[in-house]
This record gives sequence, structure tokens and C-alpha cells, in this order.
Amino acid sequence: MRFDGQRVGVAGLGVSGQAVVGALEPLGVELTLIDDSAAGAAKPGDVDLASLDLLIVSPGWLPSSPLLRAADQAGLPVWAEVELAWRLRARPDAPWLAVTGTNGKTTTVEMLAAMVTAGGVNACAAGNVGTPLVQAAGLAKYDAFAVELSSFQLHYARSLRPAAAAVLNLAPDHIDWHGSLAAYHAAKARIYQGVRGTLVYNAEDPAVAQMARTAQAGQAAGPGAGTRLAGFALRAPRLGELGLVDGMVMDRAFSERRYRHAEPLFSLDDLSHLAGPAGRLAPHLVADALAATALALAYGTPPDVIAAALRDFQVGRHRLEEAGSVDGVRYVNDSKATNAHAAAASLSSFAPGSVVWVAGGLAKGASFGPLVAEQASRIKAVVLIGLDHAGLAGALAAEAPGVPVTEIPPGAEVMTRAVAAASQLASPGDVVLLAPAGASMDQFESYADRGRQFGQAVAKMGNANGT
Repeated sequence: MRFDGQRVGVAGLGVSGQAVVGALEPLGVELTLIDDSAAGAAKPGDVDLASLDLLIVSPGWLPSSPLLRAADQAGLPVWAEVELAWRLRARPDAPWLAVTGTNGKTTTVEMLAAMVTAGGVNACAAGNVGTPLVQAAGLAKYDAFAVELSSFQLHYARSLRPAAAAVLNLAPDHIDWHGSLAAYHAAKARIYQGVRGTLVYNAEDPAVAQMARTAQAGQAAGPGAGTRLAGFALRAPRLGELGLVDGMVMDRAFSERRYRHAEPLFSLDDLSHLAGPAGRLAPHLVADALAATALALAYGTPPDVIAAALRDFQVGRHRLEEAGSVDGVRYVNDSKATNAHAAAASLSSFAPGSVVWVAGGLAKGASFGPLVAEQASRIKAVVLIGLDHAGLAGALAAEAPGVPVTEIPPGAEVMTRAVAAASQLASPGDVVLLAPAGASMDQFESYADRGRQFGQAVAKMGNANGT
């Protein structure tokens, strides 16, 4: 598609919106910037959609917003950054290895990029992690892309054709944005459309497994003909899967001898340095490693290179990160646990009755009853933050009525007050865990800002106590 002379609206001027503008400006595009608060931008209600040929939207814009409803009624094409990035890519020969799922995307993509890079390939982690996708795709220096894709990005993806793609897991999330769980799943399923190579899927998640099978069946006679399925599971692998046997990761999906037996790839000892604060290797982290391994094998990375990359890999910030210890109480930052599914995985890393849980944020339409019921035995007390914690408070009252709950009113230094309250509820040997189960934008700039403020509050308290 040629963009010179096109009239393009860019709605939302955050990180992705600014990257879109930067990519379009050199192409002779007539730009209309749309934002409620950015200087020099048009207000959404003031834009004449008839004057546009295309609208590119940032993730914060709900499909139900007046602007996007009007665009739909006018028949105006609407893209997200990922669609533009795919069309503007400088290297059509550089494959995209794409990852989505409710949780684990960033870790999987970072592992995958490390594996491919260790094989001597100039690979880039992009999308919701690292470099904005439209910027990375425009650089000819990269030979391959490990791409993290959200349901927001996939909702507006039309021409995307990854070489291989993975869906890690599915749990209720972003229902407020998509309108229903079915619509959320449908957006995630777009990652498999047009895949030319391998569909990687979580074999222990029935919804994901069905999604992969349906995608392969739908492509059997189309441009995706010849695709293969590769499952991963935290059990012995069946034919067509990667799995675990006696602490070894085994391959029955890619090995030439897969029809006879599983081939060893690497040991879980290669991941031992990633064990959590309790010294336990979290199951979800192992699942992420299996998914990244499947994508790397699909790309052609040798197993010994994959194992070496994992031995050197370090998990990023704000994921079960030790924030300090004060008076015998450990403080752990998992601010990236932005939904119930992620918070459950975080809580399960600790011993029963040991966790003072700091939780709350934007609920995104989710329910919390199953999370609290499943993890109640681990929770000693709860400190609730956030402007949208009524659902979580209700779940605690229903499923864990004996657990004391402290609510922190909105206002200045909310995290400092939350950490102080948590410290009063904890005893030596306990863990104060920030795993909010909600998005951060109600009271913080981002999940990273929320995690930083947690760490700063812990450090301030430690300094005051002389520890």
C-alpha cells in the first residue's frame, strides 16, 4: 500500500501513537492527530471522519467509543499499530514469531528473542515489549522478530501473517474493552490467521487447544496450508508436543524420531536461577520457556543453543521481584500481575498463610471469586488499593470471610500508606506481596510506576527502621 497523499487520522498520542506518527511523517501522509488532552491535537468530537482515508488507533480507545462507532458506521478502515507495522516492514523476508495470551507474553517473547539471538541471528523483541513494533519493523538490520501482541492490537489486525505463532493461555481479561469473553477470545485467535509455519498452543488449556485446531482446519485449503501444530504441557509429551519427564524438557513435536519416542532438549536445572523468592520454579515460568522453545525450534534454532540461552536468561523487572526485607518480613513486587490469572500464579508461589496481599486496581470487567477461593489458604491479610476494588472486596468477603482486609483511601502517597498498613499485618517470616490483579492506570502511570513506588516505599520504611 502506498501512503503518499493518504489522509490518516492517528487517535491517541501515547507511546504507540507517537511511534505511528514518526513512521508516517516521512511518507507524505496528511496527518490528523486526535487526542483528548495532547497539545495541538483535535478533540475526537471535532474530527470530520469523511476527510480521512484511514484511522489508526491506540489501545486505549474502546471499540464502543463514539469515535470508533462513527468510523464503523462511515466504513472508515481502522488499524492498530501492528497492522501498520506489518505493511511498513523493511524486511518482508524477516519472519515474525508472534506471541499472545492472557499472561506470560513478555517473558516468553524475551526468552524467544534471547534464544534466536544466541543462534547468531539479529533478532528483536518488539510489540508490547521493548521497541515499539512500527519502529522495529522499519529497521532493515533485524533478521527476525519476537513479537508480543495484545488482544487490542490483534482486534484490528487484518493482513498479519506470522511465520509461527503461540497462544499461551486464556483467562477472562479486558472484558470491558472487548464487550464479552467470546470477543476477547476471537481477538486472540487472530494471531493464528495466515500462519505459514507452526501453530504453538498450550495443550493443557482446552480453549487454546481448540483455537489452534480450528485455525489449522480453517487454513487447510488456504494460504496457511501445510501448517503444523505444536503443543506444550507440564506433563509427559504426547505426539506433537513438548513436555516434561523427570525434570527434563522433552520433544515429540519437532524431532525426526518423534513418532517413536521423545528427545531430551534441556533440564529444568537450566532454569534453576529463575526460581522465585521461595526457591521454587514457578510452573507458569516453565510453561513460558516451553512455548518460547517451541517457537525457536520452529524457526530452526538448535536445542543446545536454546538451552544455553535459557541458562543466561534473566526475568524482567516487576515480576516476583524482591523489593527488600524489613524486620524479618520479605517484600515482593509482582506489579505486572495485572489480572486475576496472573495474581493466582503469583500467590501460588508462597506458603499457606504467609502472604499479606497488596491488591486492587482497574478490574477491566473481571470477576475475582475463583481467584480468592483458589488462593485463600495462602492469604493472611489483604491491603486493598485502587479506585475499582469493589469486586475484589466482595470476593474476599464471600470466599475468605476470615481474612482481615484493610482498604487504603485514594489520595497522595497511596502506595506508601499501603506498604505501611501491610507491615502492621505481617510477622517475621511472612511475605508482603504486591500482585494487584488489576491494571494500574487508575492511580499510577503504569504497572512499572506502581512497582517502583512499592519498592521506594519499602526502601523508605527500611531506612526509617535502620535495616
